[in-house]
Amino acid sequence: MYLDEKIETMSRNELNTLQFDRLKKALNAASQTRYYNKFFSDKKIDVSKIKTLEHIKDLPFTTKHDLRLSYPDGMVAVPASDIVRIHASSGTTGKSTVIYYTQKDIDHWANQIARAMYATGTRKEDVFQNMMGYGLFTGGLGLHYGAEKLGCTVIPSATGNSLRQIQLLQDFNTTVIHITPSYALHLVEVIKENGINPHDLSLKKAYFGAEPYSQATTEKLENLWGIDAYNSYGLSEMNGPGVAMDCIHKKGMHVVEDSYIVEIINPNTGEQLPDGEEGELVITHINREAMPIIRYRTRDLTRIIPEPCECGRTHRRIERIKGRSDDMIIVGGVNVFPSQIESVLMNIPEIGNNYVIIIDRENGLDRMHIQVELYSKLFQGDIKALKRLNKDIVEKLRAIIVINPRVEFMEPGSLPASEGKAKRVIDNRII
Repeated sequence: MYLDEKIETMSRNELNTLQFDRLKKALNAASQTRYYNKFFSDKKIDVSKIKTLEHIKDLPFTTKHDLRLSYPDGMVAVPASDIVRIHASSGTTGKSTVIYYTQKDIDHWANQIARAMYATGTRKEDVFQNMMGYGLFTGGLGLHYGAEKLGCTVIPSATGNSLRQIQLLQDFNTTVIHITPSYALHLVEVIKENGINPHDLSLKKAYFGAEPYSQATTEKLENLWGIDAYNSYGLSEMNGPGVAMDCIHKKGMHVVEDSYIVEIINPNTGEQLPDGEEGELVITHINREAMPIIRYRTRDLTRIIPEPCECGRTHRRIERIKGRSDDMIIVGGVNVFPSQIESVLMNIPEIGNNYVIIIDRENGLDRMHIQVELYSKLFQGDIKALKRLNKDIVEKLRAIIVINPRVEFMEPGSLPASEGKAKRVIDNRII
């Protein structure tokens, strides 16, 4: 039932003691980095005065903005020779948020994901097909290493190429997949179009993540595929997937509390909220050598479930993420900020000041459609010039946000003018 029973069933007091010991080490390591040393000094923070876990509320928050200011290595707490891995996510202004790992960090990450997968019933006899992206994105590699740690047979199929995915599912009798829910909706339709009954596959379970989705979508996918589906939560700043995951009871995601301290705060005031109240999730990584991060504001909205879980694990659970307190949108598993798009559009002289980002779901896949008003003096431009401009804009956007949007030129003044805060994003997805 447990992969590491001692850790997974610790009493609350034992777990608090372990967390505090690791918090002190993380604070000492962080205070030696260039960025946190100045950060703590500017805010007159003496980490030696943190005497209990409750005192964590006296520490300042770290934000994505801080990570960008520390670019490329201002928060690294170990010698460069100890770094074995770098992951990065795209930034709103071109700068990435970069996360560093030592070999010990990679091993800890694999162990925590292996524990989480084991809690859902995955075993070494399973064949695990990983349909998430690899590379600088953390989504694919996390569960890849966790599954290998369990002894599963791993198929690193990555994203896309549906016919190839189906062939792999059939030829190697895949029993477990890791996939975005939107791609799972699309792929199951392709399977049926090819005359295959999804229920006839060997598939038993799926791990969903990388984008927001509802419980109704989970249940729909379970019925379409004939499988059990499990929620997984993670973010690149905290290694990636595996920060929290469902167990077999699927009544909230267990946080790996020997690696993370979680808090819920009022997103407007920063005040800590008690267990059970919904607010913004704040996470402190206390078990990473290369880059400890203190009180990171995730902008994700959830609550801590105070009741014990039937599975016997004592690590607290969080509910499915309800949304975000900022304006980030997730399209096909890729994080996109409207400001990224605006930064491209507003630097093109031929484009006017108004635009709208429309997100739809077509055949189970996310699609981005951007309507932009042309500068009035160009509206009568020739067709060839407009086609060249459209292609140029699409290429510039793809270089920043990775995905391939459709850009539609609009007559000047045709888009609704906003009074007050502009509504730039229209999300038509029902998921």
